[in-house]
Amino acid sequence: MLPMRRLPWYLVLLLVLLAGCSERDRPLESPVKLGGEIFGTFYQVSIADPLTLGEADALEEGIVAELEAVDTAMSTWREDSELSAFNDAPVGEWQPLSDELIEVLSISQSVGEASDGALDITIGGLVNLWSFGPEARPRETPDDETLATRLAEIGPDSLELDVESRQARRVRDVFIDLSAVAKGHATDRVANYLARQGMEHYLVNLGGDLLAQGYRDREDTPWQIGIERPHNGPQQARHILPLHDISVATSGDYRNYFEAEGQRYSHTLDPRTGRPIEHRLASVTVAHPSNAWADAWATALMVLGDEQGMRVARDQQLEVLMIVRDDDDGWRSRVSPAFATRFGEALVEEEGLEVINER
Repeated sequence: MLPMRRLPWYLVLLLVLLAGCSERDRPLESPVKLGGEIFGTFYQVSIADPLTLGEADALEEGIVAELEAVDTAMSTWREDSELSAFNDAPVGEWQPLSDELIEVLSISQSVGEASDGALDITIGGLVNLWSFGPEARPRETPDDETLATRLAEIGPDSLELDVESRQARRVRDVFIDLSAVAKGHATDRVANYLARQGMEHYLVNLGGDLLAQGYRDREDTPWQIGIERPHNGPQQARHILPLHDISVATSGDYRNYFEAEGQRYSHTLDPRTGRPIEHRLASVTVAHPSNAWADAWATALMVLGDEQGMRVARDQQLEVLMIVRDDDDGWRSRVSPAFATRFGEALVEEEGLEVINER
């Protein structure tokens, strides 16, 4: 047998490059799932459009860039974020802000006004006081005097926006916290990026904030998502919802909390009292074309509670599902008329949902 001749180095390199190109052109099975960690939570993007490995890698790079841009703009945990710079700016001086930050501030103020103050982004000082923000504090309840002092500082009149000129100013030394809206905005931003890349069928899940576009099979099968059972154990779906060209955001009191002296304190604070919420409402899910709006409204309705929140939901024609604790240590699921209209009578009956028309 004759010995094999060694190939020239440039032919070996060419073969390697061709093999790499061939791998990047390999079609992937649908739906393609991309994911990772961001904002102290997870993101997962499922895409049903046909993709090669190379195309999926490029999309993932773009998704991460969009998420990191939101973190850079709106994080209260980063000293170098645009929001942190705004919080540190001199009181009373107008500050130029990015279009995205102005948009989120504007949405927050609109929902705050429509909910009679149930959403207030100037609440950051109280969030820190209750140990749920970046300001390090012991896990203990604040005293009444300290609480009253911080409560007196906040309020929607402490922040002024000039949307047309893209600027804002703090009238008092408040700490702006956008955690009730920023994640929803990031969800919208990822979806908009995918649409710009020509994607038509995808599901964005950012820490439980979801936006569905098109269909799972690119034909007529909606994306299916679960509404979590509100308990401290392993995650279980209480309701399954089909989503198509809509987003949903959920706010609940059963995951993020702390206990002190035998009392449990929810991370959701009522800006009108300065204290964690105390009522029967366990979770609120809001369906809306924009996840930023859904996110903001879910927080506001969670603060209001089941009865007042459902009245506001009806008045605002919001699509809302509430899971409420009953007297038997169980739950009841109630929906607004707009929610029932979107998802249909068959699903409402199948899932055992109670439509609240008047109360």
